Amino acid sequence: MSNSHPDMLALITTLKMAGLTTVILMLIGTPLAWYLAKMQSRAKVFIEALVALPLVLPPTVLGFYLLLLFSPQYLPGQIWQQATGQQLAFSFSAIVIGSVLYSLPFVVQPLQKAFEQLGDDLLEAAAMLGASAIDRFFTIVLPITKASFITAASLGFAHTVGEFGVVLMIGGNIPGETRVLSIALFDHVEAFDYAQAHIISISLVICSLILLSLIYLLNRPKKSQPVLSKRFS
Repeated sequence: MSNSHPDMLALITTLKMAGLTTVILMLIGTPLAWYLAKMQSRAKVFIEALVALPLVLPPTVLGFYLLLLFSPQYLPGQIWQQATGQQLAFSFSAIVIGSVLYSLPFVVQPLQKAFEQLGDDLLEAAAMLGASAIDRFFTIVLPITKASFITAASLGFAHTVGEFGVVLMIGGNIPGETRVLSIALFDHVEAFDYAQAHIISISLVICSLILLSLIYLLNRPKKSQPVLSKRFS
C-alpha cells in the first residue's frame, strides 16, 4: 500500500471534522453572537472573555482538560458512554466537540461585530409592520450581514483544518478515525519523510492563502457609485 493512502484517509477525516464542526459552530455561534451583541449586563465582559479564551489558551491545556472530562471517570464521559455504549475520548465525536470549543471565537467574534453594527432601527420598523423574529432574521439580518457569515464560516473551517494540539490530546492518532492532516504531517516529519511532509505543508499553505484572499476580497470596501440624484430630481 502506498504512503499516500493513509494521507488520503487523513484528508477525508480532516474534511469531515472541519465540515461538521463548521455547521455546528454556525448553529451555536449565531445565537450566541446575537445574544452578546444585544447584551447590556456587566457579565458580558466575562462571557466574551470566556468565548475568546481559546485565542490565548495553549491548545494542549484545553485538550488536557477536555481529555479528563471525556474520560469515563468524569460525568460528561460517563453520560456519553451510557448513552452510546462507546468511550468519548479518542473518538471522532471527541475531536469534533473539541474543535467546536477551540474554533468558537473565530465564528462568534465576526458575527457579533456585524450584529452590533446593524443597529435596531430596521428591525424595530419591521417588527412594527408585523414581521416575526424569524422573518426579521432572514429578510433583514442575514442579507445585510451575509459577508460576515461567510467570513465566520470560512475562518471556523480553516482554523479547524489546522488544529493539532487539541485533536492530538483528545483524539490520539487513530487512522480513519482521529488522524487528521496536521497529525499526518507531524508523523512524516518524525519519520524524516520530508518529501511527503512538504506535499501536505504546501497544500495547506496554498489552500489557506486562497481562502484568506477570498475573505479579504469579500470584505473589501466597495467603491461608491456616482451620485445621480440630481438627474432624477
